[in-house]
Amino acid sequence: MNHLLNVILLGIIEGITEFLPISSTGHLIIAERWLGARSDLFNVGIQAGAILAVTLIYWRRLWELLVHWRKPDNRDYLAKLIVAFLITAVLGLIAVKMGFKLPEAIGPIAWTLIIGGIWMIAAEQIAERRPESRRITWTVAILVGIAQMVAGIFPGTSRSASTIFAAMLFGTSHRPTATEFAFLVGIPTMYAATGYELLKVIKDGQVAHENWTALGVGFVVSAIVAFIAVKWLLGYIRSHTFTPFAIYRIVFGVALLVMLAH
Repeated sequence: MNHLLNVILLGIIEGITEFLPISSTGHLIIAERWLGARSDLFNVGIQAGAILAVTLIYWRRLWELLVHWRKPDNRDYLAKLIVAFLITAVLGLIAVKMGFKLPEAIGPIAWTLIIGGIWMIAAEQIAERRPESRRITWTVAILVGIAQMVAGIFPGTSRSASTIFAAMLFGTSHRPTATEFAFLVGIPTMYAATGYELLKVIKDGQVAHENWTALGVGFVVSAIVAFIAVKWLLGYIRSHTFTPFAIYRIVFGVALLVMLAH
């Protein structure tokens, strides 16, 4: 019973934090210290649950892009989504080939949360001074792809924060437009990451050792919670800044450092 409750809690944490700019990976690594460590496939799989929620929320937008891809605007937008995804995928494969492993120490995560929070406040101020633009440029597409990879390397950075602010600082100052592009790029990225981990499990003969029930429960819980969280976030950012999330990151990071000191 406790095991199932822990899985549900991890699914809730992932669902809330995946798209809020507060770092899902950082929160999961910290939570697993108390709720029990999980496999890489579990962690990526529940992230895919959150991505499914975004897929459902944006299904009309995705349908429009795919069915009417011959329209110049749609073709241009799709091309930029694909380039951003490919940049992340190529850089991710390079990191894997080099044997890179996510650091799991709480100290670095705490500092990344704090530094990221301060950076978000500064970036928000800079973006506010720029004339409003809803255009996704090639510069934005390339930097969003790179930002996704940076977030993957440094737990606590937040994929949504790094990609949204990459867009807002370098050409797309309109908050909802930058958020939409960042979220849409995340869809193929996280599905690809889940598929990669699944292939690794099959190749290594670990299928029988994976707790598929726990993965399924975590996936469903994460998808439901993320759907609610993203719906709320998309309404919130129309009239509010990301500053409260930045403050939360700083407070949480400081609390973790205080906890480590004791």
